[in-house]
Amino acid sequence: MEAVKEALRVKLLLPLQQPEMFAAFGKRAGGGVLLYGPPGAGKTHLARAAAGELGASFVNVGLADILDMYIGSSERNLRATFDLARRNRPCVLFFDEVDALAARRSDMRQAHTRQLVNQFLAELDGVDEHANEGVLVLAATNAPWYVDPAFRRPGRFDQPVLVPPPDAAARAAILRILCRDKPLAEMDYDAVARVTDHFVGADLKGLVDRAVEAKLQQSISAGRPIPLSTPDLLAAAQTVRPTAVHEWMATARNYVMHANDSGAWDELLPWVKGKR
Repeated sequence: MEAVKEALRVKLLLPLQQPEMFAAFGKRAGGGVLLYGPPGAGKTHLARAAAGELGASFVNVGLADILDMYIGSSERNLRATFDLARRNRPCVLFFDEVDALAARRSDMRQAHTRQLVNQFLAELDGVDEHANEGVLVLAATNAPWYVDPAFRRPGRFDQPVLVPPPDAAARAAILRILCRDKPLAEMDYDAVARVTDHFVGADLKGLVDRAVEAKLQQSISAGRPIPLSTPDLLAAAQTVRPTAVHEWMATARNYVMHANDSGAWDELLPWVKGKR
């Protein structure tokens, strides 16, 4: 997934790692990046990896941290979250399932839910131009088309990054990581990767878990650990199906083909047309 990592490196990591170079062009560290793609493709892992590479604080914001039944409390919770990030800069502020907090205001019936979106926009802009310097706002969603268009304005989440299902090389690398702490025979991860098209990381973990369960039964009967082998993973692959990629692609195709007058989803064209 080098293209995704390079996009995050340029948009998030380098401004903090080489501030003098960016300052020479009037660019400051900070801003927002929206990660989107099918469920289980690794958006949260990428956010944590970015924070770890920076040595920055990482604040994972869940819906329960923000939403409150009392009017006005959700907005105060959101403001407190941004204040926490500003006090601990450099900081990566990560909003998972951000479409629940930043939904289209035109789809909302209640005024207080629109106020939360307004507060979110105000916090992204900051009180002044330096308010969010050193605060990197990462957001992830499976449904970017439900996010209010105002969030895509420059200075907010104007840099969407598609996190696609892993390609064959990435699937082989994920399988290698998932199997590294287990008794292994000689493994051909590339062979397993070739038969797991459209599998995301979560699906591959389920595949390995199923293969391990079968191997455990054999090991218990034999009274000794029997190493996991390539045929074990291939057999498990025959019983596991991708969980959500096909459904996500079908939805994405509808938006790309019928609701893309602005060109916002052009990046998805090669994927929904079946090209790799």
